[in-house]
Amino acid sequence: RYMSNGQFTVPMMLRTVTGGGGQLAATHSQSFEGWYASVPGLKVLTPSTPYDALGLLRASRKDLNPIVFAEHSMLYGTRGEVPEEYFEVPLGKAVVRRPGKDVTIIGYSRMAHIAEEAGNRLAEKGVDAEVIDLRSLRPLDTETLVESVKKTNRAVVVEEAWKFGGFSGEIASAIQEEAFDYLDGPVVRVNGLDVPAPYNGTLEAATIPTAQRVLDTIEEKFGI
Repeated sequence: RYMSNGQFTVPMMLRTVTGGGGQLAATHSQSFEGWYASVPGLKVLTPSTPYDALGLLRASRKDLNPIVFAEHSMLYGTRGEVPEEYFEVPLGKAVVRRPGKDVTIIGYSRMAHIAEEAGNRLAEKGVDAEVIDLRSLRPLDTETLVESVKKTNRAVVVEEAWKFGGFSGEIASAIQEEAFDYLDGPVVRVNGLDVPAPYNGTLEAATIPTAQRVLDTIEEKFGI
């Protein structure tokens, strides 16, 4: 579209599998959606529920730009309510899975479930966490993130990909640029360990972020 000054469109969708957890080792366990999100002109979607998967898929069919639709392999068996009537989920719009006022936990794809689990467990301790599911990496819904952080004053980003060069760094940067004066501390990142994905199931599980690791990080960094 850019090279033709809009005379040509590229209404193409690439559905691809992402993420680890299935003991597929270093050849089939990576999370490359953040790489694609760095390319101008590409849209990158990361649904975490059946509702969002269908809604985003329908909306994508009407878009005239190339889209990367990243589907986590461990979410294919996820069950959830999907209405019979037609609906769409807007591209580039995050959703608040759990409202709160003490800390913002941000995730996408499988890590949105980890973030929500962490938020529910924090509630048992009296900590009111707000959980945001991005659903889309590009466009990135910075507005929803900033609005949340202005309320909670703390932010934690949970991403399965490696920390070095990970998309969580882009999220943290966006928050600090737009909401720095509202932060009570640095934006914290909880990522997959910086190692090739092991084949052994126990070792692989140790490399992927868990709700407990999110809780430990929040307690260490924020004391809550």
